[in-house]
Amino acid sequence: MKLAVIGGAGVRVPLLVNGLARAELGIDEFALYDPDQHRLRIVADLAARRSGAARVTTHAIPTPAIDGAAFVITSIRAGGIEARTRDEQAALALGLVGQETVGPGGFAMAVRSIPALVAYAREVMRLAPDAWIINFTNPAGLVTQALIAETGARVVGVCDTPGEVFQEVAHALGQPAEACTFDYVGLNHLGFIREVWWRGRPQLARLWDDEATLARVYRTPLFSTARLRDIRLLPTEYVFYYDSPERAVANLRAAGDTRGAIISRLTRDLFADLEKGVADPVARYEGYLAQRSAGYMQLESGAPDGAAAPAPWAHLTGYDKIALHTIRGIVHDTNAIIPLNVLNRGNIPELADDDVIEAPCIVTASGPRALHVGALPPQVRDLVVRVKTFERATIEAVRTGTRESMVAALALNPLVPSQAAARRLVEVLCL
Repeated sequence: MKLAVIGGAGVRVPLLVNGLARAELGIDEFALYDPDQHRLRIVADLAARRSGAARVTTHAIPTPAIDGAAFVITSIRAGGIEARTRDEQAALALGLVGQETVGPGGFAMAVRSIPALVAYAREVMRLAPDAWIINFTNPAGLVTQALIAETGARVVGVCDTPGEVFQEVAHALGQPAEACTFDYVGLNHLGFIREVWWRGRPQLARLWDDEATLARVYRTPLFSTARLRDIRLLPTEYVFYYDSPERAVANLRAAGDTRGAIISRLTRDLFADLEKGVADPVARYEGYLAQRSAGYMQLESGAPDGAAAPAPWAHLTGYDKIALHTIRGIVHDTNAIIPLNVLNRGNIPELADDDVIEAPCIVTASGPRALHVGALPPQVRDLVVRVKTFERATIEAVRTGTRESMVAALALNPLVPSQAAARRLVEVLCL
């Protein structure tokens, strides 16, 4: 079986190859494509050290990588990390959240990424019509909806954030996550746990009545226990930006840095070391991943150094694990339950059938299908509906390509205060 990666020079590709190669999926070729051929050679060499018996091939154009693939993973960053850094800094300069997947940064990333991904998806439809596209490109839900709407390809959006929160909540409750069922609803990076069931019994009442245990759910100080008790939901971590935008901006300004800038420096140093040669490239790469993970949401939340150190159960979650579980579910018809980004199809009544939602899905040989989650919790309904309205408008703005449609779409985002701010952002983001 052939698996293609569009964005094959991405820093997580060796991690992905390692996880999939060890999973007895029958993959005999990892075909990597990336326009950055120099970096692709370095990543491919590192990936090949972790690919087992499978070949790692590199390609200067996407066509031979896609041709005949059973799965095509899309994980691109149009404009590179430099564009992310500019987006974050531009938003912060206007006193707005500087983050790559929500607010102005997420909008800019979507506008840059969707046209390229649509072209790739059309090539998949032509060269590998039965393939599943596993989309990691952020903002994952918005991008997945655009790909399905524009191409009709078989696309599922994946994100490791819900699974990580599931693990954190389960361990706070003292139960293995694999033995729990999670009632989860929302959109990518705007999802909420309504209940956790263990042996047929609801568990979250224990958290609302135990402040110390509730405080342990999040390893960085994102939400106050008073706020969580008020809404009686457990949000995924990115909801922090909607919940406390002023705090995020203040912390980032106080830090004098952005997440994108930090990752840019870490990644630059990694590739410099790999290019000149190090005694153990795999160890150097794993050290990079650990550094990157340790700083996750640290600046925005104002957490001290080391607050986001990996949990003992971190090996159960992550970029490679969600891809593995999804692909294995399709290949082996496992009926696994995985939170994924898929078409709504009447699941959430406040949203359209062709909207993409993030919900627990049963994964079979026919692909993922969302389990019924029903109406949105009233305490977050307006926010979720507004963000989805913004996502629909963004897809239309990319389709039409006019400056006015982009301004109108961005003005709908909850993190953008006015039409005037949206117009200024479209100018400074060079969209």
